[in-house]
Amino acid sequence: MLNYKISKHSPTTQDFIALRAAIGWGETDAAMAKISLANSLFHVIIEQMNDDGSLGELIAMGRVIGDGAMYFYIQDVMVIPQYQGQGFGNILMKEIEAYLMLTAKKGATVGLLAAKGKEAFYCRFGYQKRPSDSLGNGMCKFVC
Repeated sequence: MLNYKISKHSPTTQDFIALRAAIGWGETDAAMAKISLANSLFHVIIEQMNDDGSLGELIAMGRVIGDGAMYFYIQDVMVIPQYQGQGFGNILMKEIEAYLMLTAKKGATVGLLAAKGKEAFYCRFGYQKRPSDSLGNGMCKFVC
């Protein structure tokens, strides 16, 4: 069994960039990543523990962004491919959901964009697929 540590702080910019690359999300500008991480509302990271008790590789992370009142957005729920399917995504989401239960008040909206094929994972936490009878298609725009 892998020894790991869960922390509620931002990863380093370098670890964040490396994790995004490891899951196939491409290159990320370091200055942009640093600002983005600093402006997040909540972070949860999972790091591998080495045999000597020191922290090793960042293997998973998730964060929440938004205005901190009416709108919250779950972003960057990522697990390195070789650690997927071992429950780390569930750990991330349980930590995120605990944060949201304390912070998001009645009437707030929590959104996310699921990676293709990952929709069922988020449905287990009460998120709805779009489109549905009451919700239109989710949309986004990437600046190139």
